[in-house]
Amino acid sequence: MKPTIVLVHGAFAESASWSGVIARLRSAGHPVVAAGNPLRSLSGDAASVAALLATIDGPIVLVGHSYGGAVATNAAVDNDNVKALVYVAALAPDKGENVPDLTGKYPGATLGEHLYEVPLADGTADVYVDRDAYHEHFCADLTPEQAALDAATQRPFHSVAVNEGSGEPAWKTIPTWFIYPELDLAIPVEAFRFMAQRANARATVEVAGASHALPASQPEAVATFILEAAAAV
Repeated sequence: MKPTIVLVHGAFAESASWSGVIARLRSAGHPVVAAGNPLRSLSGDAASVAALLATIDGPIVLVGHSYGGAVATNAAVDNDNVKALVYVAALAPDKGENVPDLTGKYPGATLGEHLYEVPLADGTADVYVDRDAYHEHFCADLTPEQAALDAATQRPFHSVAVNEGSGEPAWKTIPTWFIYPELDLAIPVEAFRFMAQRANARATVEVAGASHALPASQPEAVATFILEAAAAV
């Protein structure tokens, strides 16, 4: 039985960002599920993905992009079917760490300078990327047309999810793989190197010239890497 590959998107994106990766994984014979990530709170988002994982029989390769890596880190805890964690330009927080702790750990992230908030009635906020800055700071290696479409359809990142600390991380007990872009402006490349080393990654790949939107801009490289992790399960 080939592992089921579950893909978790990050902030300011949605499940369709995995489309090019999904086609390649399915061609290789893997069942694939692109989880809907609510982007409301880290604990709630992880619980949502964990509930989905609980319905899947057999081995699972759990893949997260961006903030989706933090969700995967928490969702995989106590699920014996998750045999590998693959971080795609993704956060792999330790217990208590939140998004700003990792994106601000090293210099180089500019995306945070181009965010705006939509206040909500309960005093929290939905956070968006300024559409005029989306291409340059989120997905510079996509076409302008695709970047404009993705900017228009971006999912908001709730302020609670931005700031909530992680629980005990699954990467301490589950083997990990890390693929990340050289020119990420949302998460500094040094942060990826730090997280991969801390998690004792089985393999790491740095994609030259790539942006943060790695699943959409580099689907061949991402799918190939995921398949390598799946083959090791």
